[in-house]
Amino acid sequence: MRLVKTLLLAGAVSGLATAGALAAGGGGSGGGEMPSASAPQYNPAEEYAKAVRAIQARDYKAAARAADHVTTAAPRNVDGWRLLGVAQSGAENWKGAKRAYERAVKLAPDDLPSRGGLALALANLKDPKAQEQLAWLKAKAQDCGAGCDAGLLKTLTADVEKAVAGGAPQPSASLEPGSLIFAGSGDHAYVEAVSLINEKRYDAALASLDRARVAFGPHPDVLTYQGYAWRKKGRLDRAEQFYRQALAIAPDHRGATEYYGELKVERGDHAGAKLLLAKLDRICAYGCAEAEELRRWIDAGGEPAQ
Repeated sequence: MRLVKTLLLAGAVSGLATAGALAAGGGGSGGGEMPSASAPQYNPAEEYAKAVRAIQARDYKAAARAADHVTTAAPRNVDGWRLLGVAQSGAENWKGAKRAYERAVKLAPDDLPSRGGLALALANLKDPKAQEQLAWLKAKAQDCGAGCDAGLLKTLTADVEKAVAGGAPQPSASLEPGSLIFAGSGDHAYVEAVSLINEKRYDAALASLDRARVAFGPHPDVLTYQGYAWRKKGRLDRAEQFYRQALAIAPDHRGATEYYGELKVERGDHAGAKLLLAKLDRICAYGCAEAEELRRWIDAGGEPAQ
């Protein structure tokens, strides 16, 4: 298997969440648009970074506005909803936090910060359903195996127990800036993930991509590599979800388009793969490596021989 291309790796090193790092390839348009086309358009990675900065400055209302823009632009991304929950909790808008965390849990039922945030919001609302979430956290702690964050579970459980017992309403310290969900260097995690993918260490790559994703939010480069890693693990349905998320944010993202086309070849959907190749040929007016690689996949009926 060829080495994976680095999607805008230079951009990643200087900060994936900047406007220039998005590989959307889109352009402006003239008049005569339908009303829906003139609705506010948000760069979800930019808005995510803006929300994180606002949370770090304790400006929770500004953080909630920016995080809400993330969920508008990328409604299927758990990180945006979790971040909105953090912002609303910081503002002690517990109803808003509850709604945000419920969406996050629906998208990722085993996401510990989302579960803990939901439990805390429910507890601060004096909602008896907080006990259900607390029971889930305790059960998870008892069955905490490899890869499980026992420390985070302990902290979240203690915070929720205090709130259920009638403690003063407060956000969890474990969900604040400097905590686990904001820790680490996103750039380093992204570069590390690319290296691990090239070594075919897909589980470790996915763990690094999770750290990059939490740092940058719904960024098409990160989502594309998540799709790639899941595809190489044989989880085509899950891979497709990430490719579709990436293309929803950046419709002309060449890497996501190519890899989604390769997935279609693996499924035997050659007509679908050819449509994506035609799209790449349109995007790459003078040719590009992504179009040529997908063309090789289609001609070979699968991964081309090296």
